[in-house]
Amino acid sequence: MWNSNRLVNLLGLRVPIIQAPMAGATTAALAAAVSNAGAMGSHGCAMHSAPALADDLEAIRAATNGSYNVNFFVHPEPAFNPEDAQPLRKMLEPFYREFGADVPEVAPPIPTFDEARLEVLLAAPPPVVSFHFGLPAPDMVARLKAAGARILSSATTPAEARLLERGGADAIIAQGYEAGGHRGTFVPPYEVGNIGTMALVPLVVDAVNVPVIAAGGIADGRGVAAAMMLGASGVQIGTAFLSCPEAATASVHRDALLNSSEAPTALTSGFSGRPARGIENRFMREMAGRED
Repeated sequence: MWNSNRLVNLLGLRVPIIQAPMAGATTAALAAAVSNAGAMGSHGCAMHSAPALADDLEAIRAATNGSYNVNFFVHPEPAFNPEDAQPLRKMLEPFYREFGADVPEVAPPIPTFDEARLEVLLAAPPPVVSFHFGLPAPDMVARLKAAGARILSSATTPAEARLLERGGADAIIAQGYEAGGHRGTFVPPYEVGNIGTMALVPLVVDAVNVPVIAAGGIADGRGVAAAMMLGASGVQIGTAFLSCPEAATASVHRDALLNSSEAPTALTSGFSGRPARGIENRFMREMAGRED
């Protein structure tokens, strides 16, 4: 049966569907609602401070008895020097003037997964912890697993999937080229990971022995069925959850999603410096060639 396999048993689900942990758009309420429906709710906590993480974990635990996932970025964290951002601020000033807005202060970089966040997780271990851009240090993975957490991470190539399996991942998310948001590629060059979901899934299934979760361009039952036929044990769906009432999606973004059935999407590094897919807009077009 499609809803009875290794992944379902591993993660404690009723259906093999994972709501993607989209940092900035997910909430504790969304994760709990998805988990209560029998799938696995996820909360993107890459931008959470340790105290905010503790508060949201408590909120999820209070709202569901189901399995849930919290997600973090694993990346080399750059030193924070506000002066480094001045050329970008100057380039963006015309946009702010056009819309009558003040140019914001420079924010610190998004933190990588660190000891403070690990300690919060170990104090009240969630059922699942997932990572983007690889895995944290081996001792961190070992401590999470010893506390009972299952570990997931994203791969965009079979080689990345093998590295994740050797690093302790209990299941691997095969993130295809169509996936919205940040590419999970962590072994450069990024272009090597530009493989479509339905081509990538069987490659990863053949490369590893742990369950594989298909992600990228899947939004309905047809996509779920296709991924399972190719050997995936489950799917991860992101964009389709952004319109849920519990999501933190801004109204302007909800409108864009609901009216974009045929709008083109594109990859850009213009928002964060990392390749990410979104609905093509003016900002992407005007930043083309200037992402650095």
